[in-house]
Amino acid sequence: MPLAEIMIAVMWAGLTAYVLFAGADFGGGVWDLLAGGSRTGQHRRALIEHSIGPVWEANHVWLIFVIVLMWTGIPGVFAAVASTLYIPLTLAALGIIARGAAFAFRKVSTELWQRRLFGAAFAFSSVATPFFLGTVAGALASGRVPAGIAKGDIVSSWVNPTSAMSGALAVGTAAYLAAAYLTRDAQRAGEDGLAEEFRHRALVCGAVVGLMSAAGLLVLRADAPRLFDALTAGRALPLLVLSIAAGLVSLVLLWRRAYRAVRLTAALAVTGLLWGWGVGQYPHLLPGVTLDEAAATDSVLAATLGSLAVGAVLLLPSLWWLYATFQRGHTEARESRPSR
Repeated sequence: MPLAEIMIAVMWAGLTAYVLFAGADFGGGVWDLLAGGSRTGQHRRALIEHSIGPVWEANHVWLIFVIVLMWTGIPGVFAAVASTLYIPLTLAALGIIARGAAFAFRKVSTELWQRRLFGAAFAFSSVATPFFLGTVAGALASGRVPAGIAKGDIVSSWVNPTSAMSGALAVGTAAYLAAAYLTRDAQRAGEDGLAEEFRHRALVCGAVVGLMSAAGLLVLRADAPRLFDALTAGRALPLLVLSIAAGLVSLVLLWRRAYRAVRLTAALAVTGLLWGWGVGQYPHLLPGVTLDEAAATDSVLAATLGSLAVGAVLLLPSLWWLYATFQRGHTEARESRPSR
């Protein structure tokens, strides 16, 4: 397999990890926003905070990974995207910063008004950040980012039907992933009442996201016909079918309260949709620009992939240990509780 194809596959795998892990992280902030008042929603917010607390910073490793790989592996595409879409990218970056700061400050605040202020900033940024990242994806999917430095319109490139639908779908997908994951976290912690609450939210949100995805296909048909054809009648169709099937199975598993299994099927549904977009758009990265034309030289790609292989030996086991240790922490905390 050519080095350029290996590079883009690795980059897309990193993007998938970011969508799944950071997506659920952002979704937790969405449910924090909808948790209720300071007192009525305290129990829900405590579960959300406990679930994302040890990993919320680690999730952005994947975003940095994708940015660096794009910068070194397809520099012309990186330059075009960064210069044309700098407004939504800046808003997304500000959202990540504000969200992280607000989350950290809320944990150490003692005054109620301070906790409300930082909580509002955390929740709002949790909605705004995936939305603006989604608009960037929509701009690329609809072919509104031409090659060259700042050659695209800085407003219409991301303010358009495909970007709006992609942004809304990103927020909905993040909320669905978080609700599906939180059911298992609540169950593991012995909070059966909260598990039922998030189960209901996941069912409703999953149905809404399914309808939004169907509406998104109609938007693509009118606004990005090439990608629509690839998704509905081209090589990306099997991935779209996989996403739909996994989404339906997820709803059945949620209905049957199979919370452990639904984590896998929910992730598979999102992964199928994301890879369907990538396969549908391949080999064109920008209008008139293919992967082979945009990729760096083989020597640069070889050095980059070699460095990633070495780094992965250290990073992946560390992340696995972090997640595994944290998941065991839920069970230990439940077992250490005094019986009532």
